[in-house]
Amino acid sequence: MSRDCPGSDHALLTDLYELTMMQAYYRESMTDNAVFSLFFRRLPAGRNYVLACGLGAVLDYLQNLHFTQDDLDYLATQSRFGDDFLHWLGALRFTGAVRAVPEGSVVFPQEPLLEISAPLPQAQLVESYVMNQMHLQSVLASKAARVVTAAAGRPVVDFGMRRMHGADAALQGARAYHIAGLAGTSNVLAGKRYGIPITGTMAHSYVQAHADEMSAFRAFTRSYPQTTLLVDTYDTLAGVRRVIALAAELGADFNVQAIRLDSGDLAGLARRSRQLLDAAGLQHVKIMASGGLGEEKIAGLLAQGAPIDGFGVGTHMGVSEDAPTLDLAYKLTEYAGTGRLKDAPGKPILPGPKQVYRQCERGEMTGDVITRADEHHPGRPLLRQVMAHGRIVAPDAVDLATARARAAAELAALPAAQRALAPAGTSYPVHVSEALQAEHEAVLAQVRASTGARAAAADAAG
Repeated sequence: MSRDCPGSDHALLTDLYELTMMQAYYRESMTDNAVFSLFFRRLPAGRNYVLACGLGAVLDYLQNLHFTQDDLDYLATQSRFGDDFLHWLGALRFTGAVRAVPEGSVVFPQEPLLEISAPLPQAQLVESYVMNQMHLQSVLASKAARVVTAAAGRPVVDFGMRRMHGADAALQGARAYHIAGLAGTSNVLAGKRYGIPITGTMAHSYVQAHADEMSAFRAFTRSYPQTTLLVDTYDTLAGVRRVIALAAELGADFNVQAIRLDSGDLAGLARRSRQLLDAAGLQHVKIMASGGLGEEKIAGLLAQGAPIDGFGVGTHMGVSEDAPTLDLAYKLTEYAGTGRLKDAPGKPILPGPKQVYRQCERGEMTGDVITRADEHHPGRPLLRQVMAHGRIVAPDAVDLATARARAAAELAALPAAQRALAPAGTSYPVHVSEALQAEHEAVLAQVRASTGARAAAADAAG
């Protein structure tokens, strides 16, 4: 779990309307308990599942949430906030509860990723940050899981930082990738912060800075004997031959572990490189590939029989190029003990706190049922209590090693059609229990009756 303590300086990392609503709630004494549910309405095109991620950042934020005097001084410069509200805001801490699916869980449309239960102003304030972190990390973890699937057991390393959308995305992305099964990252700060293995050797600029490629290889292996050598700065196969010449030159002192291909016909170059290395007795030298890779290209390379032992993946994964957004929503489902929803076509909200039960047969997921939180249903309940009274109570739900193992197990339990890279012919079965359906209909009828009564009164008054 992150120890950034984002709540110590991120209280203002919210949308303005969260604060304007908070002040209105404060002045109306609307501080009863509220339940907000975070879910997504539909899967992105080409996706069969989502890997839930980001809960660690959310819980750290909630546990440390407060407004500094500097925050309050800034808000005081805005004409819309009163001194009484700012004084009240200065004492605010998150005191609520969170129920969530643990990180690394596979989830589907309409299923709550988390539910926050807290006094209404608190639950309202945190919407923007909660959505930001859960969206970012779930999108990136889901993309990375597909890349890991495509690699079919070969290690994949994160090379994406330089083209990702900001420093936070690069850091949180590295964490999400690790949960999804990546072997390491080039991001050194992510390695320090989260304990993720870091990896990396040289760029083309190192070779270019030397008089010739052979001089660069000699110099680098003196500093890093067990390195990976980048061989495509000039002519790839000529670069491979220079690695072979270096092996002959160093004899028993040659300990280079791999070569890296970064451009050109990767499948053809990998086959020819493997032939050259094997003929020279360098069967132990592995072949790594990088350069514009995503899951489809990796799967294509392996389908061609390319003898590639591992992959470095950057931009396509770092921005989840083919599916960069998730239709995520954070909606009020209960206030003061009464179910709440909105009556809008195409955007259903299931009222009240909920649970999800997952059924499995012979180790394979067969379907989920979304229920009221107080229902009991066959299967494994997915949402757990992870925070109570503003304090984390289930650290294992966000522990990085545990989440990584959980993700591997959940992905392995997916039906083959959902685990595949191609769109599944049929959706994974997710049903709503009869009791929850009945509650939805009752709340909807109440909303419509209330709205109709108000409209009639307004017409009569007019």
